[in-house]
Amino acid sequence: MKYSYYPGCTLKNKAQALDMYARASASVLGFELEEVSEWQCCGGVYPLGSDEIATKLSSVRVLNEAKKKDQALVTLCSACHHVIKRVNDDMKNVPDIYQKANRYLQLEEDYRGETNVYHFLEVLRDQIGFDKLKEKVVKPLTGKKIGAYYGCLLLRPSSILAFDNPENPKILEDFIRAIGAEPVIYPYRNECCGGYISLKEKDMSKNMCEKITQSAEGFGADMLITACPLCMYNLNKTESKKIPVYYFTELLAEALGLKED
Repeated sequence: MKYSYYPGCTLKNKAQALDMYARASASVLGFELEEVSEWQCCGGVYPLGSDEIATKLSSVRVLNEAKKKDQALVTLCSACHHVIKRVNDDMKNVPDIYQKANRYLQLEEDYRGETNVYHFLEVLRDQIGFDKLKEKVVKPLTGKKIGAYYGCLLLRPSSILAFDNPENPKILEDFIRAIGAEPVIYPYRNECCGGYISLKEKDMSKNMCEKITQSAEGFGADMLITACPLCMYNLNKTESKKIPVYYFTELLAEALGLKED
């Protein structure tokens, strides 16, 4: 089973280990991530303007590359997943954007949103299955109490992303169980960490992060996991926190015996 793979900027630069853990874990679990050639930054933020075409073109290019290979497109970063999946929906359902993007790119064949876009976690849940993942675990994280941090980009808008229940998601908790740990449910797991305002509104972002980490600590979590590199960075620099924040691929690789503690 082979997927076109869009790593995104962060996982090719400051977070290369997280990309490495994902590729190695995929191999153990029986699928391959084939990196799309000459990909460009997705933009990091989905442009809301209906007349904004230029910043959506990099997403259309990578979606079209996956289409030409007749493969689904997989991402690891929740921001990349959010942007690319919403642009893909535009190409399916918004004639003005679809027409302008294709006219600009002059592709051999118009792109009409044919590519399926998945987050790596969706592949684990829907294609591999968490029961199969559990069978592959050689170093279960027994005794660890882990809080899942979803943030905002994975879940909303739910009508387009269709990732999980936006109010009461469970995919990360099911993942935590599959790697042998105990999930901790806490009130702020779906709240924004303020990642996009962390440079301009530092105090506000800091306050948002503290509420998240203190909530998880108060409910007994030993650590947090997330699927967004920006969220991981933002939460980890919160000075008052007492628990570490990990990327989900890091703990996945550890449970599969691919990484030292």
